[in-house]
Amino acid sequence: MTEQAERQGWMGLLARAPAAELKRLWQAAGGAEGFAWLRPPEVGTVMVRGRTGGTGAPFNLGEMTVTRCALRLESGAVGHAMVQGRDREKAEIAARVDAGMQGAGAAGLRAALLAPLAQAEAQRARLRAAKADATRVDFFTMVRGED
Repeated sequence: MTEQAERQGWMGLLARAPAAELKRLWQAAGGAEGFAWLRPPEVGTVMVRGRTGGTGAPFNLGEMTVTRCALRLESGAVGHAMVQGRDREKAEIAARVDAGMQGAGAAGLRAALLAPLAQAEAQRARLRAAKADATRVDFFTMVRGED
């Protein structure tokens, strides 16, 4: 996996994580390295695009509220974040984790934060799939005996 793809993976995981769970894990990890804002958290909107049938021509579906920020840790690592909604604290934590993952503490952050978030996300996906599977209808064709 390339470095860019790996970073996209953890940034996506941080953006999708429930805010309360991310904040709880961050506090438990005790990540307290100082930082300076490059871009303080700001709320805005982005256009969400869709495709008909998943492969058709793209169209504008609507706007979504997001919060983004950028910061530099005292160690010099730069972190960025963009999260859905208006949660400035979640965006700050995500940016701090992004910056921390680019330094020597990456293994500790991966074990303390990213692994539990990934496990929780996988569990939510399994529950969602099980719930959908419970409503599935299996269609079958009965042989009429005319052949």
